[in-house]
Amino acid sequence: MVVVDRFSKMVHFVACTKTLDATHVADLFFREIVRLHGIPRTITSDRDVKFLSHFWRTLWGKFGTRLQFSSAAHPQTDGQTETVNRSLGNLLRCFVGKNIRQWDLILAQIEFSFNQSVNQATKCSPFEVAYGYNPITPLDLIPDTPPSVFSIDGEQRSREIQQLHKTVQETIAKHNAKCKNQANKHRRKVEFKEGDMVWIHLRKDRFPLGAFAKLKPKADGPFRIIKKFNDNAYQIDLPGGYNISATFNVADLTPHYELDDSPTPGE
Repeated sequence: MVVVDRFSKMVHFVACTKTLDATHVADLFFREIVRLHGIPRTITSDRDVKFLSHFWRTLWGKFGTRLQFSSAAHPQTDGQTETVNRSLGNLLRCFVGKNIRQWDLILAQIEFSFNQSVNQATKCSPFEVAYGYNPITPLDLIPDTPPSVFSIDGEQRSREIQQLHKTVQETIAKHNAKCKNQANKHRRKVEFKEGDMVWIHLRKDRFPLGAFAKLKPKADGPFRIIKKFNDNAYQIDLPGGYNISATFNVADLTPHYELDDSPTPGE
């Protein structure tokens, strides 16, 4: 289980199995995350059955935590966790070597290294954002290494940390705006309302096409929108044969036009 703090970008890697149910995942979350950081205000996750279960929703509802779910087959909703997952995979391949079955034994070292590395979005390490300084490492214990210097005055130190958090917040906002502009370069603004008819894009990672995949249609529909979560996520009235989540990102939807309502070229 990978947990990422949205502000400091601090990560926690918790070893677990896919067969754990929601109660065991909640127990791990409280033991490894809540004990260090407290109750989160929001949790963004994928649409795994554990996170959609009644137990999980009721538990966090009692604490006042708002649950946010990514659209199916649209990992950009929680891009920072997807980025961490890729980095974790690369680090595990480097450190594990031939001892593949012992990957869980080095998670602690990888987590420490990750949290001490400078993040591209904040321009600081997660340790520095969360605690105001980087912890001592074995390299810092080598003789003739100058120690980190900071003011011992409590009030001055408090102002330094507040200024650091303000700078990090501004840096994250600029980085997010840059990523948003880059992602929106080739994206067209489309909004739907409940009751609209749409076509769904048949992504091969979400809809296994099987044999003769190249000859099968790339879209299906039209289907009716039965619920609008926000401008990016909609619930579609899918036939039961698909057996997948009926929530789609707007990028996978195309408006359906009747023959006499179809737009003219250029519109």
